[in-house]
Amino acid sequence: MSASPPQPHVASGSDEDPQQLMDQRRKRRMLSNRESARRSRMRKQQHLDDLINQVAKLKNENSEILNRVNVATQHFMKVDADNTVLRTQVMELTERLQSLNSVLRFMEDISGLAMDIPEIPDPLLKPWQLPCPSQPIMADMFHC
Repeated sequence: MSASPPQPHVASGSDEDPQQLMDQRRKRRMLSNRESARRSRMRKQQHLDDLINQVAKLKNENSEILNRVNVATQHFMKVDADNTVLRTQVMELTERLQSLNSVLRFMEDISGLAMDIPEIPDPLLKPWQLPCPSQPIMADMFHC
């Protein structure tokens, strides 16, 4: 007969059994805690990665919005400058027309001939009423 290696003797009910059971439970708990901590670290890392991606996306969106605001601001400044030029021209032309009308009234008084001299609307009091309504407004002026 062949000799088998000696088996450690585990006596049921001895003092070593509860100690071994506690050691095994402690080891299982340690392994379980390590695995739980590993999963928690992975979740935190995933959350951090998600937040970093979200920050990058929001920075990109902010940059795009800032570019659009800058383009709109430049467009507004150009339109505002054009408006200032046009208002100045309206005032100059209105003054010329008033001067010409006064000359016509003078000529009317001297010649005795009745002339049809229309009243000049004040463009500053009613800016929505254009003095020359037949002039078209360019629609593409409002597109970026």
